[in-house]
Amino acid sequence: MSENNRSFLRKLTDKVYGGLNMSWRNVILFAVGTAIVTAVFLIVPIFKDTSFERMGVTFEAWIFFAVIIMANCKTPLDSALKTFVFFLISQPLIYLIQVPFSAMGWKLFGYYYNWFLWTLLTFPMAYAGWYIRKKNWLSVVILLPILYMLTSDYVGAFRHAFHHFPRLIVTAFFCLGQVLLYVYTFTENIWQKAVGFLAPLLVMVLLMLVTPPLEINGTQFLPNEPVLSENAVVEMEENDFAEVTIESTGTDSLVRVHAAKYGGTSFVIKDGEQEYHYLLDVYEDDAGHVQIRITFVE
Repeated sequence: MSENNRSFLRKLTDKVYGGLNMSWRNVILFAVGTAIVTAVFLIVPIFKDTSFERMGVTFEAWIFFAVIIMANCKTPLDSALKTFVFFLISQPLIYLIQVPFSAMGWKLFGYYYNWFLWTLLTFPMAYAGWYIRKKNWLSVVILLPILYMLTSDYVGAFRHAFHHFPRLIVTAFFCLGQVLLYVYTFTENIWQKAVGFLAPLLVMVLLMLVTPPLEINGTQFLPNEPVLSENAVVEMEENDFAEVTIESTGTDSLVRVHAAKYGGTSFVIKDGEQEYHYLLDVYEDDAGHVQIRITFVE
């Protein structure tokens, strides 16, 4: 890279990660804008099963937004408060915009629970995350969990794109680009950059060698909308890949699915004299997303 190009890139990163006006007004506008764009990607059919739809499902885009906010705040507390408010506004707004366009209606907010938990965690994470501005070994240590998440995403996306090109190729380059960008921007010497890039990659490779190839843990509404009591129990067909448990009862009854591989099975929910029969399918769609499908059996 020539000196002029390096100087331009450094000026650009210094502007984006430290030179923006991250006022409360701009944080709120940023939250509303990203929520609208995300909702469009989730609603408009042309974006279905693409890297753009993932903006409303996975974390990579929200890591990108959060780092911009943190790097442009004046203090750790300012970073924590503004990042927290950004997520507190943007995430429920995404669901609210989708409600009129979804067959689930207001029940869509049942999926907000996990995002709300992550929203609460953004406060301490953004407080600590502000210190990446120091551009030293502490910055590397703070960045490593983020770099690992992004490394896992880009490796998985490149593997999927290899078999289903060009699906997820945008995700792959976006996540890889973030890793390279953060290593370049928030470290000051070659050793820090090497650790930031190579350590997450090495950890991921090692985990791929010693852990099961698939680990699924997700909640799902039951399709026939039964109102389960606290006495409801699940009885499953004998299988070696999945387990279904009752997560919540009442008008918004949810089940939790644990699976270690793709496949199909059946299960029955017994609630007093009532029996509800279901088929469970765990599979990967064309965009590389893990899907859980539960079908009611009449």
